[in-house]
Amino acid sequence: MSRNILCVVEFDRYPEIVVERAIWLAKSRDCNLHLLVCDPVTDFLGDSYVYLLESQDIADSLRVYQEEVLETLAAKVEQAGVRVEINRSRERNVSDVIRREAAARQPLFVVKGTHYHTPSERASLDSADWDLIRDLDYALWFVKPVAWQDAAVIVAAVDPVNAHDKPAYLDHRIIDMARMIAQQCNGEVKVLHTYQRLAEIGQRATWAFKPVKLPIDELDKKIREEHQKALQVLAKKSNVPDKALHLLPGRAYEVLPAFALEQNASLVVMGALARSKLKLRIIGSTAARALDHIHCDVLVAHGKQD
Repeated sequence: MSRNILCVVEFDRYPEIVVERAIWLAKSRDCNLHLLVCDPVTDFLGDSYVYLLESQDIADSLRVYQEEVLETLAAKVEQAGVRVEINRSRERNVSDVIRREAAARQPLFVVKGTHYHTPSERASLDSADWDLIRDLDYALWFVKPVAWQDAAVIVAAVDPVNAHDKPAYLDHRIIDMARMIAQQCNGEVKVLHTYQRLAEIGQRATWAFKPVKLPIDELDKKIREEHQKALQVLAKKSNVPDKALHLLPGRAYEVLPAFALEQNASLVVMGALARSKLKLRIIGSTAARALDHIHCDVLVAHGKQD
């Protein structure tokens, strides 16, 4: 098993909180910590097509500030008794750098800060976060600037009916990860599965085919029973108690953020599959859609078979 944690340090994404989370993970899993400093901004300023003395001065002052922050972060890691190594990159494509470093380190987790993505970023998928969700082969921990709760609630978002070609083993991986994190912080795991009802479809069918009406309530009951059965089978295989199971109607990317907030969760664990940009744009991704709206940390388990 890997004994490395790869922590991505981006100075515009609360690096102190990100590194603190990575230190906790490294200590709890007895891992080495690799800090990957990603900052393409200073080179962009320094290599401007139109040379301005002010731009170079700004770039230089940013570098000085960043080195001071980095020294403080490295000292904090060492004080925690964790072995630390630092690598720097000023490449523009941050996701490529992270994938390359992850392939070299084979980390147990890649820890990275995240922020709200603009509509244009979501429409174009032009974001390192979404790029990594799509095809990073390692568990990806997105850190939000929210305090970690005592006896933390960990939400495991599963899909036991295996929709969208999702492999069955991914749900077990999600639950195992959530359970592992909960054990390390005296926390509690809540397993959530969502399903869609036919009420809206039934209304449209009624409009189109009057006076024929579909037995919506009966169909909804059968759908719920099917999903309930699949969830219980998964729970039995993964030794999850009934009290930890939650089955809610609605779209996962809409229900999950509300459920996590209601439960005052510290972490949501969910799965993602490797997809092309075109396929992701067409069918979407629950992890990508929900990331902006979940208030707490998000841990994305990859769908690659070990």
